[in-house]
Amino acid sequence: MVRVTTTNRREVLRAGAGLAAGGAFGAGCGSGRTTPPPGAASPSAGHAAATVQAAPTPRAYPGQPTQITHGPRTRPRVALTFHGQGDPAIAHSLLTEAEKRGARLTVLAVGTWLDEHPDVARRVLDGGHDLGNHTQRHISVNDLPEADAAREITGCADRLERLTGSIGTWFRPSRAPTASPLVVRLARAAGYPHVLSYDVDSLDYTSPGAAAVTRNVLAGVTAGSVVSLHFGYQDTVAALPDLLHELDRRGLRAVTTTELLS
Repeated sequence: MVRVTTTNRREVLRAGAGLAAGGAFGAGCGSGRTTPPPGAASPSAGHAAATVQAAPTPRAYPGQPTQITHGPRTRPRVALTFHGQGDPAIAHSLLTEAEKRGARLTVLAVGTWLDEHPDVARRVLDGGHDLGNHTQRHISVNDLPEADAAREITGCADRLERLTGSIGTWFRPSRAPTASPLVVRLARAAGYPHVLSYDVDSLDYTSPGAAAVTRNVLAGVTAGSVVSLHFGYQDTVAALPDLLHELDRRGLRAVTTTELLS
């Protein structure tokens, strides 16, 4: 059996430090440079170089189960959570549309997606949204041997930490609404006290049309709901304005999962 610890994960991170100096990390954290490039003037006193603030880290929520499917039913809030994969232009459109309407989202990013589009991680955080871990390759993590499942979790965690300074605030298993006991244990060892599930599935990944996506969510959503949606589908982009309008009409505000549970 493989025990994954924060120390092990950080050793992996240090071993991959060369990647941080490469193009992928530079694209994602260009504003995080704290030393000037060769030939550039050093910052004058009192004008330190800009740094990127580290992202929030996972926290435990006393009274909440290990696998969270919804928040308190007593407050008029819901969390719209997105599986982070697909065309980054769609991701940017969804984030921008949400922000225009005062909504905040939760994005569970796939590690290979972050490798291809490292700038998206900072874009999510700069918009005031939650960012989390949706495994490295988005394969059926519950069906993997322990060592492989551990690598799926820590691989994505390492990428998030290199790009943002945090492993992300949430972990969601890939290809399953809930995690197996083994995956729960591995996620906790990697630094995630909870696994984030959901109680409303939009079924947007079936491309049913924007109206159907909206109907699917509204049919099940209530105070405290955690809704499963996806980047990568135009139906979801088209559905978001009407969905947010209907939630507002019902008196429900779309907030990050962190805010939902705080």
